[in-house]
Amino acid sequence: MTHVFLFRAVNVGGTAKLPMAELRALATELGATDVQAYIASGNLIATPTGDPLAFARALEDAVETRFGFRREVIVRDAAALRAARDAHPFAIVDPAFSYLVPLSGAPDPRAAADVPRGADEWAVIGDDLHVRYANGAGRAELDLTRLLRALGVVGTARNLRTVDALLALLD
Repeated sequence: MTHVFLFRAVNVGGTAKLPMAELRALATELGATDVQAYIASGNLIATPTGDPLAFARALEDAVETRFGFRREVIVRDAAALRAARDAHPFAIVDPAFSYLVPLSGAPDPRAAADVPRGADEWAVIGDDLHVRYANGAGRAELDLTRLLRALGVVGTARNLRTVDALLALLD
């Protein structure tokens, strides 16, 4: 079954350079088929030969060996990504202001109740965090890094435009 493998914090701000052509080749070397990358922000679509979570860990190890840095990989299949997209609880004024943050596990949202959010909104639904930035991510009042630290999980944010494009590629 085809899955999306979402790398946390690659090709952002000049650090953790991960060329998508090399990532596709690496996934193929690890035995995946139907390998595609979507934009340069660490979105890999592939059909692994075995357990998708084991493949994600193998990708983390291989990237560390080849590129010298380690980044977490969050895995979702098409059904889980579609369900998370459909569950987005906030009005979508602009898909670039609304984000889905797939998480490494289901946190207790009460753990982050004291994280200031300003005009921004967030909600945890299962193992996904949903965020709507009132003025866009570039002018966010919510500190996503602080929120994830308080929740005690790893996550990687994608705006809904990117999520929709990934869903189209998974279909």
